[in-house]
Amino acid sequence: MGLDPEVARKRLDAATADLDPPFAALDVDAFDANARDLARRASGTPIRVASKSLRCRWALDRALADPSCQGVMAFTLPEALWLADLGYDDLLVAYPTVDRGALRQLIGDDDARARITIMVDHPDQLDLIDGLVAPQDRDDVKVCLDLDASLSFLDDRVHLGPRRSPVHEPDDARRLAEAIVGRRGFHLDGLMAYEGQIAGVGDDPTAKRWMAPAIRLMQRTSAAELAERRAEVVARVREVADLRFVNGGGTGSLELTSAESAVTEVTAGSGFFGPGLFDHYRAFTPHPAALFALPVVRRPGPGVVTLLGGGYIASGSAGPDKLPKVHLPDGLRLDGNEGAGEVQTPVLGAAADDLQIGDRVWLRHAKSGELGERFETMHLIQGDALLDEVPTYRGDGRCFL
Repeated sequence: MGLDPEVARKRLDAATADLDPPFAALDVDAFDANARDLARRASGTPIRVASKSLRCRWALDRALADPSCQGVMAFTLPEALWLADLGYDDLLVAYPTVDRGALRQLIGDDDARARITIMVDHPDQLDLIDGLVAPQDRDDVKVCLDLDASLSFLDDRVHLGPRRSPVHEPDDARRLAEAIVGRRGFHLDGLMAYEGQIAGVGDDPTAKRWMAPAIRLMQRTSAAELAERRAEVVARVREVADLRFVNGGGTGSLELTSAESAVTEVTAGSGFFGPGLFDHYRAFTPHPAALFALPVVRRPGPGVVTLLGGGYIASGSAGPDKLPKVHLPDGLRLDGNEGAGEVQTPVLGAAADDLQIGDRVWLRHAKSGELGERFETMHLIQGDALLDEVPTYRGDGRCFL
C-alpha cells in the first residue's frame, strides 16, 4: 500500500509463503485505510454497509466497528434473516422480495421483524405479503420506499442509470407512501434512492478516455436533477409518514449524496475492498484490499506465463472491464484472445520472463463481493504477516444469489 510494486509483491508473497494458490486474501491495512477514506468522503453522514460487496462476516464486522458506519444493506431477505439471527441490527434489504418462505419467517419472528426493513416500490408487493398472512393476523412489517434515481429524457427513450423502481416523480412517491400508510400490517420506515449512473460509473476511464467529458456532463446533470427531485420527494413523503431514514448513494457518489440535506445516510460497500472497477474515479483512489493469487503452471514462450484457473468474471454487461485485473508483478496483462479462463489464464508482458513455475501472480476482481462466491475463505494479511483465515459467505455454507 503506497509502496513500490515489487516491494508490495514481496510483502504479499512473504505473508502467504506457506499457502498454496489459488486463494483469496484481504489486506487489513488497505481495508482500514479505505474505511477511513470513506468516512472522510461522507463528511459525517452515517454510512450503511452494503453486505453484497463484502460477503464476509469478518469484513462486515470490521466495517461496522468504525463509528462512521451504522446499519447493513443486505441484498436478499434470506441473508438479512441469517444476519439478524446472528445479532446484526438495522438491516435494510436493498431489493424487493417475493421469497414466500422468507417472508413467512419474517412475519413470524418478532425479533427479525424489529431488525429488518424490506424494500417495496409497488402495491402488488404489499398484496403478495397480505396473501401470505392477512394483515389482521400479523404485526407490522417495516418497509422502505424505493425511488428511481435514474436520469431519463424523451419519455424514457433515453435512460441513464439502473432500471429499478417505477416510482420516479414526487407524485408517484406520495401516492405509494399514502397506500402504505393507509394499509394495515405495514409501517413505512424509510426511503431509498440509488444513483447508479453516478455511484457506479467511473468518471476517469482509461480505456475510453474520449468518453470522460460525456460521463462527467451526464453525472453533473443527473446529480443536480436528482438532488432537487429527491428533496421534493422526501418533503412530500414526510407529509404522510415520519421516515426514520433517507438512504442514498454508493461508493462512487459519497461526496455528492452526503451533501444533500434530504439524505440522512449513505451506502458504501465496494470502497472497503477497492475492486478493479473503482480505479477510474477522480474524487478518490481506493487501496487494493481484496486480492486473489494464482500459481504459474506453464511457460509457453518468451513474455508469457500461464496461470491455473482465474475465470472469475464480474456480473453486468459483458466487456473487458468485467475481467479480473492483473495486480502484481507490475507490467503483466491478460491475453486479449483468452482473457481469464475456467482452467487457465495466460498473462503477457516482460515481467513474465522473471516468473518461474510455482510462482504466484496477484489479481483483483473487477467487482467486490463476487470474489466471495469463488472462495470459501479469505486470508488476512497485515504488513508481511498472515493473521488469520476467515470464512466468506460461501465458507459459512451460504449462497444467497
